[in-house]
Amino acid sequence: MMPTPQPSPYRPEKAIHELGGDFYDPVEAADFPRHVLRFRNDRWASDVGLDDLSDEEWLAHFGRFDPLPETLPEPLALRYHGHQFRSYNPDIGDGRGFLFAQMRDSRDRLMDLGTKGSGQTPYSRFGDGRLTLKGGVREVLATEMLEALGVETSKSFSLVETGEALERNDEPSPTRSSVLVRLSHGHIRIGTFQRLAALREPENMTALIAYCLKRYFGEEAGDDAPERLLGHVVAGGAKLAASYMAAGFVHGVLNSDNINITAESFDYGPWRFTPKWAPAFTAAYFDHNGLYCFGRQAEAIHWDIAQLAVSLRLISEAEPLIPEVEKFGEPYQQAFVEKMLGRLGVKSRGADEDIALLKALEPALAESGVEIDRFFFDWRGGARRKASPADGHYDGEQFARFRKLVEAYAGETPSHPYWDDDAPCSMHIEEVEAIWSAIDERDDWAPFNDKIAAMRRMGDAICGP
Repeated sequence: MMPTPQPSPYRPEKAIHELGGDFYDPVEAADFPRHVLRFRNDRWASDVGLDDLSDEEWLAHFGRFDPLPETLPEPLALRYHGHQFRSYNPDIGDGRGFLFAQMRDSRDRLMDLGTKGSGQTPYSRFGDGRLTLKGGVREVLATEMLEALGVETSKSFSLVETGEALERNDEPSPTRSSVLVRLSHGHIRIGTFQRLAALREPENMTALIAYCLKRYFGEEAGDDAPERLLGHVVAGGAKLAASYMAAGFVHGVLNSDNINITAESFDYGPWRFTPKWAPAFTAAYFDHNGLYCFGRQAEAIHWDIAQLAVSLRLISEAEPLIPEVEKFGEPYQQAFVEKMLGRLGVKSRGADEDIALLKALEPALAESGVEIDRFFFDWRGGARRKASPADGHYDGEQFARFRKLVEAYAGETPSHPYWDDDAPCSMHIEEVEAIWSAIDERDDWAPFNDKIAAMRRMGDAICGP
């Protein structure tokens, strides 16, 4: 179950300064011509003590980027490398974003406020450092839906329309601009370690490992620090991959610079939710070989984690690292079972029975073509609750074995009124485009705001208020 935000006092931090100037570059935010607040996430602002800001103060901090009190005095563009579609790229880094502030949340975790679309940095190359308004809207929708489905994700904290006309090759232009602020549990990526390995900086590698262990996992460094950190990332990455599968989510670009050490999903570009259980379903039009398709996401995350192990070889022998990487399969399988049962709303009956149930379910979903969201909505609690448009499939041979096995799992009828709706809350591409069209054509934000409310209501039903 995802933790719910809790009221918490503002507790600023500037822990990133411990690493020193070899890890980042001070930058300035772009001077935008307009600042129109389109979304503020007071649910999570309360968790870091910022919900009492007026809209004017909010825009000052998250549109003009006036520093928040007692945290970072200036934005920092973080340095990293990474594999992009398995090709190593040393010419990347924070190219249209920066780390703006750090603070503690209600669980005493170190949190970052980072940006997307805040202007050019030393790593922008030929980009303008901006974010389209459509891109910002899409990220808010992605994070809200994933949070509702119980996936550990960055939170879209603020979206401000900035009044520029952007030219893009892959969508109608000129198009409206925005700046997004994310709340996340750290921006240290696998690519951060890859850069240090490529530049042969063992002292900085040692410092980064110690920082991550202390700040994110509450551990002190020691002789076994590299393999302990790797173990944390393996466990977290396996859980993240399993969460994507249970949510029916396709990230689209699982490059090593898009996987962070805390294994919290972030950086949403060409994402999609697959309507059906289709392993080959892709989100990115340029993913011609299906490298990051729905069914290969665990493989992709595991491969990225292996690149972390390769980077840690700068200061560690291979022998203790290899077993950690090889552990990925077991926690992935355990997390997959846990996440699938969680979405079904039933309790485990033991590993053997659970695996048998899911082995019956996966082919039934794939062969029948029943929508994923429809299935989990209809069978919440382990039993069919009422008549459904998919009943013809459920009564057929494809679901016969699942019907038999799930009888043992049937529990209490879910009580939240969401489960009495006629249809599940989904977030497929057609609706994303319809929401954007209302904004683009009529400046009508009602469908956007209504969808956020609907997703949060579903989240309360699935994960609890």
